[in-house]
Amino acid sequence: MANPVGRPKKEIDWNLVRNLCGIQCTGEEIASILDIHYDTLNNHCNHEFGENFSDYYKKASSTGKMSLRRKQWEVGMSGNVPMLIFLGKNTLGQSDQRETKHDHQPITIEIVNPHDGED
Repeated sequence: MANPVGRPKKEIDWNLVRNLCGIQCTGEEIASILDIHYDTLNNHCNHEFGENFSDYYKKASSTGKMSLRRKQWEVGMSGNVPMLIFLGKNTLGQSDQRETKHDHQPITIEIVNPHDGED
């Protein structure tokens, strides 16, 4: 019987990967946690889902972003003023308006020729 060539195929826990994406771990961090190289993660993702890891990550990480937004919304709606200000700026495009008072005084400039009066 012939010996198989290369290392045995690394099994990937895709539930763990999805959860790590959800808490915004980077692809490099996820690969490190799985004790594999990022390229291996990308190759397995292509084989398993027919897309590269970057595309997979965009979908899988969106659940974490939605959870964070939901929690921010809940905190703001409970009356947390700093969160309401943050949400107003980031969701509604609001901004702080600073009043600047300009007291423009006219400036008189006198040019003196040091050679005036010389012959």
